[in-house]
Amino acid sequence: MPTTLSPSPSAPRTSLSPLWSLPVIVSALGFFVDVYDMLIFNIVRVPSLQSLGLTKGEVSHLGAYILYFQQAGLLVGGILWGVIGDRRGRMSVLFGSIIMYSLANIACGFVPYITIIEPTTYYALMRFVAGVGLSGEIGAAMVLVSEILPRAIRGYGSSIVAGIGYLGAGVAYATSTLFDWQTAFFVGGGMGLALLLLRVSMFESGLFTNLKQEHGEVRRGDFLYFFSSRSRSIKFLRCVAVGLPTWFIVGILATFANEFGEAMALTTTVEPGRCVMLIYCGLAVGDLLSGPLSQWLQSRRRAVTYLLICSLTLCTVYLFGGVKTTGSLYVICLLLGICTGYIAMYLTMVAEQYGTNLRATATTSAPSIVRGMLIPMTLSFQALKPFAGTLGAAAVLGVVVFGLAFWSLSQMEETFAKELDYVEK
Repeated sequence: MPTTLSPSPSAPRTSLSPLWSLPVIVSALGFFVDVYDMLIFNIVRVPSLQSLGLTKGEVSHLGAYILYFQQAGLLVGGILWGVIGDRRGRMSVLFGSIIMYSLANIACGFVPYITIIEPTTYYALMRFVAGVGLSGEIGAAMVLVSEILPRAIRGYGSSIVAGIGYLGAGVAYATSTLFDWQTAFFVGGGMGLALLLLRVSMFESGLFTNLKQEHGEVRRGDFLYFFSSRSRSIKFLRCVAVGLPTWFIVGILATFANEFGEAMALTTTVEPGRCVMLIYCGLAVGDLLSGPLSQWLQSRRRAVTYLLICSLTLCTVYLFGGVKTTGSLYVICLLLGICTGYIAMYLTMVAEQYGTNLRATATTSAPSIVRGMLIPMTLSFQALKPFAGTLGAAAVLGVVVFGLAFWSLSQMEETFAKELDYVEK
């Protein structure tokens, strides 16, 4: 395990000006659009399906079905774009993925006019395509920022990208309230295509360019490498497990918040879309704070551990704290988002775990697999409800998810200030 590097008292102060460079700002805006386009279906799921004349039961069933398609697309795309990022370059992913998910989101706005196939089938297919595209943005952006910034301020850069990016959820919710659900899809796709104009002037990571020149014979983007031995498999699965609580909170506690509200006997109906928006606004704040926290502690693991402890505590309050009003539940969702705002540090840790020839593959595929794990989490939640009730089912699932995350984090390498100019043999 590498020794943690602490800056010498006499060392010159590292300039923060690279944090405002074009690649960092454009990566943050790209993540912003990515979050908007990924969550817009969660937010407009009910009104969009109701507009097709579906019953309440059909909306619930088909909404979950379409969400599964999106999450499956995220899983497939995470592997695909990760491999492309290490073989073709980080910029290839940023261009290709944004074109795919932008066009797919625009296509979702035309669901009511589809007659060739069932509108819901078309909707599911478009969310799958969008999912494939959406999975490339976050990993490639974090890798690019990690590789171009000095190691002394990498944590700040990741926080800026994630902090600005997660505000996309708030804009998605606001757009859905100001306009109809079709326009909300069109706005998301349009923002993505507009972002391409900014990306034209961005440059490739210097570490990746040097990799091609100096280590041309090294295999790049080999996803199967992560499973070529028991130790490598465990290492990669640990990277996945640390991210599981984020989608337990977003995909279960927020997405099914209306069901939790009924189980708590709240008199006012809880809006899942608002819960998702509040959690992501909290994530923006949390991620902006997690970078400075990591820099102050000079540790990625300790920063993530503290935030996970706070997140687990608030999950317990959410489920068993005796919430009496929807307003209280919304406040807890906002606080949950802040305490779950370790995504920036999590992705930076994953990027720092691997060499330049596999960094994009790991950093893109790991969070996409986390997103894909929402499918078994949701199925488990639904299967447990008849026996344990809504609150009990979530509690059982939460114990498993947080248990895996804490154990995996305790076994991971501390990567604060780690040198990233190396390759995996």
